[in-house]
Amino acid sequence: MTDIEKKIEELRKTLRYHSNRYYNDDSPEIEDYEYDMMMRELQQLEEKYPQYDSPDSPTKRVGGKADNSFESVRHTVRMESLQDAFSHEELFDFDRRVKEVFPNAEYCVEPKIDGLSVSLEYRNGVFVRGSTRGDGDVGEDVSGNLRVIHSIPLKLNKSIPFLEVRGEVYMPKKSFERVVDRQLINGEAPFKNPRNAAAGSLRQKDSSVAATRGLDIFVFNIQQIEGFEPVSHKASLDLLRELGFNTVPGYTLVPDMESAVRRIEEIGESRGSLEYDIDGAVIKVDSLSMRSALGSTAKYPKWAVAFKYPPEEKQTRLVDIEIAVGRTGVLTPTAVLEPVHLAGTTVSRATLHNQDFIAQKGIAIGDTVTVRKAGDIIPEVLCVNEHRSNKHFVFPDKCPSCGAAVIREEGEAAVRCINPDCPAQLLRNLIHFCSRDAMDIEGLGPAVIETFLDNGLISKTEDIYSLTYDKIASAQLEGFGDKSIQNIIDSIGRSKQNDLSKLLYALGIRHIGAKAAKLLADRFRTIQAVMSASCRDILEIDGFGEIMAQSVCEFFSSNRARSLIKELSDSGVNMKSLSVIRDNRFEGKTFVLTGTLSMFTRAEASELIESFGGKTSSSVSKKTSYVLAGEAAGSKLDKANALGIEVITEEQFKEMIE
Repeated sequence: MTDIEKKIEELRKTLRYHSNRYYNDDSPEIEDYEYDMMMRELQQLEEKYPQYDSPDSPTKRVGGKADNSFESVRHTVRMESLQDAFSHEELFDFDRRVKEVFPNAEYCVEPKIDGLSVSLEYRNGVFVRGSTRGDGDVGEDVSGNLRVIHSIPLKLNKSIPFLEVRGEVYMPKKSFERVVDRQLINGEAPFKNPRNAAAGSLRQKDSSVAATRGLDIFVFNIQQIEGFEPVSHKASLDLLRELGFNTVPGYTLVPDMESAVRRIEEIGESRGSLEYDIDGAVIKVDSLSMRSALGSTAKYPKWAVAFKYPPEEKQTRLVDIEIAVGRTGVLTPTAVLEPVHLAGTTVSRATLHNQDFIAQKGIAIGDTVTVRKAGDIIPEVLCVNEHRSNKHFVFPDKCPSCGAAVIREEGEAAVRCINPDCPAQLLRNLIHFCSRDAMDIEGLGPAVIETFLDNGLISKTEDIYSLTYDKIASAQLEGFGDKSIQNIIDSIGRSKQNDLSKLLYALGIRHIGAKAAKLLADRFRTIQAVMSASCRDILEIDGFGEIMAQSVCEFFSSNRARSLIKELSDSGVNMKSLSVIRDNRFEGKTFVLTGTLSMFTRAEASELIESFGGKTSSSVSKKTSYVLAGEAAGSKLDKANALGIEVITEEQFKEMIE
């Protein structure tokens, strides 16, 4: 293998890895610009050395692949990617190619929204299906999550026989900041940028999660239409606005490439003031008939090009490094910087990720560092430009909040305080305990909990259940009237009746999410049984590994946890599973639901299966016992047939439960 061939294969391997992290895992490790530059290098090498071309090269692919956890959707009109340009010269090259065929071509210029590309389908003016781009040919059906985006019209202003449009789901900057703040409070790894936050939210199995993320959409193209025949791209966008769509903002018709470049520069200068993230601007031939004649390559349309803005970087001095303690005890370092203007805002703080990042970069207080906004939102330190000190920063061996020793477990990057009474963790623990998926105590949000802590109304978790109307009223807190106080007390009272699974999740046991808490509650039925269970007993639960089992045992072996459970129980908090197990006819059986069910909702069917001792899964595997198939069942049905798994109808399922 020649050196050139080795270089090409190395680039392909690296790009495939980062493409999977970006498109399918929603967890990128490098910035878009670095990825684009590697892709550009590979394209140039493949053009120069065609003997090393390959049909499975990343340069031949569009986006990611369909996720098997959702129904597959085959796109009638391919959802193409765009050819990228990084210089004005490349834009004029594009213009020359177009003008050779159509000398009078005009262009429409619009911002390139950085989000997740989706298709929306309407029949007779009513929304019927929405799907992701996937690989351009096959995407994922995410209709349920798209329905919770308020700017997507479920019914158009005019009844059109059939319409398919393409848009970009994005997360506004303010929504992104709220989500990241919540993740940091909960000790979770925050989303890296708004694009991946939007993608991760749109792929939630529970649409109620997506509904809390503040997603939005801009529609920018008609894929198919019946009953209307727009003659230009601008006219089609005008039509979409009349129909009720939130169209891509600031689209402008220009007569030539010189005007298009000026408009691109205008859009670039406005980036910092926009409420959403953009990573470039798109130039499209306006005439739809010209587009049709120009056609497409195997990957890109010949009638459009995307100009990508380079990320803005600045140098500044690192004044200090502060350490914050999260809900799970993780110590997170933050750089305090001499203020610098970056991507439209003044930046004075930036993330340093963890202890390893600081050590690898050799970061020390007083250094001159390069700062960039990841995704134009979260400031991060990229590298050290000049060392001003011979002393590298030493991560603390004691918790900065409580002074207890900190640990770093094998295989983890995080340094953690394990003192359950650490004051820094208390606020975050209380917020988690009262949150919707946990004890769901309305009125006790982060700001209220912090106010109650500051005024001595609560000092530990169990104090929530000692709150009374008179106790809160006597504190004479601003903004707390009779009605708001009574609502809090009523909500606290209702939370006492929650299922054991919500309490187990609310306790904040490491590695135990809402689903694992439900499995624990269903298996052991009472809190005492959970507390008495050995690691071996817990490991018998399908879906539990050693780390999860060990975490549960360690939590309940502490005197603090046992004291907390006793006080909660004495306060009247329910300690039993409320799910009804009618019998165990489905014990050891796993069901996968697919297609549209007519006799039950999916939630009802899942509840019935669990009430008979079975469980449900979102994907088909060799461990699947039955696939319950409704109408328009897709890839899961195909996979079940391929694996020889028994497929049942709703009528057969009804017979099984009767």
